[in-house]
This record gives sequence, C-alpha cells and structure tokens, in this order.
Amino acid sequence: MINNKGLRGYNDCVQGGMKKSKAPSSRRAEIQQLYQCYTSGHTTLPACALLRFLHKEQMELTANEETAESLIDRYEIEETARENRYMTFEGFLRYMESKDCSVFDLAHASVYQDMDQPLTSYFISSSHNTYLTGDQLVGQSHLDAYVCALRKGCRCLEIDCWDGPDMEPVVYHGYTLTTKILFKDVITTVEQHAFEVSAYPVILSLENHCSQEQQVVMAQYLISILGDKLLRTPLDHPTTGDLPSPNDLKYKILIKNKKLKPQIKMDTAGTEAEESVDEGEDEEDDDDEEEDHQSKATFWASRKAGSKIKKKKVVVVAEALSDLVIYTRSVKFISFSHSQDNQNYYENTSMAEKKARKLAKASGANFVQHNQKFLSRIYPAGSRTSSSNYNPQEFWNVGSQLVALNFQSLGLPMDLNDGRFQDNGGCGYVLKPAVLMSSQRSFDPGCSQHSLKPTHLLLKVISGSNLPVPRGGKALDPFVRVEIHGIASDSRRKNTHTVKNNSLSPHWDADMNFSISLTEICLIRFCVRDQTGLLSSDFVGQYTLPFTSLKKGYRWVPLRSRDGCSLDPASLFVFVWYS
Repeated sequence: MINNKGLRGYNDCVQGGMKKSKAPSSRRAEIQQLYQCYTSGHTTLPACALLRFLHKEQMELTANEETAESLIDRYEIEETARENRYMTFEGFLRYMESKDCSVFDLAHASVYQDMDQPLTSYFISSSHNTYLTGDQLVGQSHLDAYVCALRKGCRCLEIDCWDGPDMEPVVYHGYTLTTKILFKDVITTVEQHAFEVSAYPVILSLENHCSQEQQVVMAQYLISILGDKLLRTPLDHPTTGDLPSPNDLKYKILIKNKKLKPQIKMDTAGTEAEESVDEGEDEEDDDDEEEDHQSKATFWASRKAGSKIKKKKVVVVAEALSDLVIYTRSVKFISFSHSQDNQNYYENTSMAEKKARKLAKASGANFVQHNQKFLSRIYPAGSRTSSSNYNPQEFWNVGSQLVALNFQSLGLPMDLNDGRFQDNGGCGYVLKPAVLMSSQRSFDPGCSQHSLKPTHLLLKVISGSNLPVPRGGKALDPFVRVEIHGIASDSRRKNTHTVKNNSLSPHWDADMNFSISLTEICLIRFCVRDQTGLLSSDFVGQYTLPFTSLKKGYRWVPLRSRDGCSLDPASLFVFVWYS
C-alpha cells in the first residue's frame, strides 16, 4: 500500500463517514464528505481551503490563489458566494464533475508534443482494409468507412486497388465477394475529409493490383483530385538522412507504394517489372499481404469443384504512379541486418502480425533499433476473415509506427488504439517514448526491466454512476476491471468485487496496487462489466488512456460504449496516486 497524505485524507474523511451511515445513494454523497473535510465545520468553502484541497488531494502543485478564484468564478453560480470568494457545495460538486476533474489530463487534449521530429519518431494511427465495414469475405465496401477512420484521427489509410470496367480502377478485397467502390470516389472522399480533425499528413497505403494502364488512371486521379494537397516532390530543405517531420508535412497527402529504381532502364511503356510473387508463397516472404489473398483464394476455390488457383501475374508499376511516391517507398523486408546495410531512410516495410511477432520475440532490441531509422507497418493476418484484430500494444512496444487495425471491428484492440491516440490532441501522431528512440542504450521490451525503478500506482475504484442498462433489462451486477497494457512484464489486470442489483450508484471502494517499470508506453483501461454467471460477464462500458495522461487525485472516468461513443452520464469515481 502506498502511504500518502491524499489516501489518508480519503480514509479519514470519506471512509470514516461511510462507516457511520449506509452506502451513499450517489457520487454526490461521496463528494459532500470530501467537501466537509475542507469546510472545517462551516457551510461554505473559502478560496484558501479550495486551494488546500487542490494541493493536497488533486496534486495540482502549480495551483495558486488565482487558480482557486478562477474555479469559483467558473463553477459557482450563487452570486454572493462568488463575490465573497467562496464555494457552496453545489459549486464544488459542479467543479468535481467537470472536465477539470476528469482522469484524463486536459493539457493532452491539444497538441502539446514536439512535432518537429522525423516521422519515424511517432506512433501513427493506421487502418487496415479501410474501405470495409464488415468482414473480409462478403462485407460491404463503403466510402463512409474512410470518413469514420479520418474522423477518428487515422493518418494512414489503406486502399486495395484493382482493375475495373471501362478503365475505372475499383477498391475492394480481392478474391472475395466484398462489394466494390470506385478509386476516384475514395480519393475524392479523402480529399474532402483528410484534415477535418488533424492538420498532420495522411499516408495513402496503396495495395496495388492494377494493370499499368489503370495505374496511370490512378495517378491522374490522385493529381487532379488531391491537387496541392498531394506531395509530388521532396521538400526544399536539405535532408539530414531523416524523414521530414509532421510539421514539415502539414496538410500534405503522401502515397505509399512501390517505386521504380532510378538505375533501371524503362521500357517503351514506361514500366518496370518488379519481383513476381506466386499466390502460394509464404506470408513471411512478402511485404504486400499476398498471404491474405492466398487465404481468400483458397477459401473460394474450395467451394468450386475442380477449381484451380491461378498464379499471380507479374506486378508492374507504372512510371506515372511511381513518380508520386516520395518519402514512403514500399520495399520487401529481408532481415534487420539487410535493412541496416541497404534500406534508405525513405523506404518502409510491411509485415503480417505473425512474422512481426516472431521477430519481436526473437530480436526485440533489433526491432526497436530498426524502427528508430525506418517506418514499419504491421497488418492483421489474412486468416482473420472476420476482420478481428491483434493487440496493437505488442508492436508499439518495439516502436512500430504504422500498427494497422481493422477500424470497423469493436473490442479491446480498438479501445487501446483509441486510448493511445486520444493523446496529443487526437491528431493521429503520438511521440514515441525516449526509451524506444535512444541510440545510447539497447532496449528489448521482452526482457524484464529490472534496471528501472518501478512506479507504484494506486487506483482506488470508489463508485459508479448511471451505468447503462440494456433496454428492458434488469439492474446490473457490476464490477470494474482495471487493466495495465504495456511491456509484457508490466501487463496485468485486477477486478473489484461485484455489487448486486445496482446500476445507478454501485459502490466498490476497492484498492488496486500496481508496480510498473515502463510507464511511458503503458495504457490504463477501466472496464465495467455485468456479472451474468459464476464465470461469465458482459461488457458495459470502458475507458482507456495513456498512463502519462493520468491525473492524480479524485477523478471521474467517462465511460464509452463498445463502438467508442460517449455513455454520458455513465462514469466511475476514482482516486489516483503514483510515485
């Protein structure tokens, strides 16, 4: 147990009061007991006492008398109280339930990080098969999927391009019955919504299966529709061997695709034949998701008697499209040593989760070093035909920037993604922690970090409020699960006890202690569940945030639904302390 004045204050003021009465009917009663601790027997809270509360309980150490008075001006509605610089209980309650007392640091709701580092220094919000709204076999492709991803702050979108009728390239999941949309409509949608929620660059990751003729059409659409937003030439300033920064590339759209090698002589069609990849080739030897398409081809072939899987034709890249690839040229991953000796700073690799997981386990430190110099994209295995996701944390742990998820699939992986990227103003770029960028010290996330002094975290889950009940359903039997997602040795979870038949104001008052060696990369997830049986429970709501955005003191946790929407006024009331 962590010994601190704030927790003792809670034990003395709140727990002591509760022992003398029944459990409070709402959070209002808990806040009232806190209020009474600082009014010293009076009915109002003067500015000096409010300041004492801010210092001692909320750990707002930079707060001064002016801070306290500004809170009175903002939250106290009784005119006499405002004039005399004190707070009534109603004003204090209003303050305690405001964003000023959210568990998420409000300073992180705006861009606050250094945005002048190379792109390799950031986690970048990335989507896989962005066009799909459902599964990978018969799901719908829809322009709205691009709009939704961009509005969530996604900065790397995937576009699977195939030859369409009448020289109109189409976007869909090849070898499947997913519906098709026009490439030009996708690009128009991106142009309209690219910078709605973030000024920082958008990367269009092209999975290109088109003929050279239709690639020329694609290039024409990219140029004509995106206009000045499309990055067509390297930036003017001299390169230092690093990629440009998010600030350098504000309001720009980058094309990620294969590119012609300058030393190769063009044929008369202006194309270069790139390496041929058979449909049956192992996923670990390719950088462009062919294993994914092999999986789909096999699926459909098995349903047609005597059907044979054709070998993939030679992939060629048209010069017109190649010319639009500036800082994000896709190349095949061979090995870390090969990349060290041969890969250029403007080249990036892609690999499926299975290969990335093997590399992270066998060569974690090398993976971290690779990602200090180059962009790497991880994507879900082709066998995930239901569009399920892997846990992205394992690849953030090795510093991979473009950890691509199926944004249409709800659940833990997307909760973690939303939590990671609500940081830094939700702009889609989050600076990687220093431990992942240090050239002085080797770091392997798979090894226990015994050399680091652990941070001790205390979370006291006090109560809940207005938990959502299914339509026509009975009151919940709720409990709270707190999860730490970080390097393997830090990741764990703990549960409160279950409160029976109380959705309105369940009270847990449960202490949870965690020891965390690498807080800089950790996410904290609060998940409320309804106990439905001895070993079964249903999701009610959750909230995920980076440890580095966690505020100390008495805080409320806003709950979100499975699809990431606010469940306001549903929330938790917690006390946070770490040292």
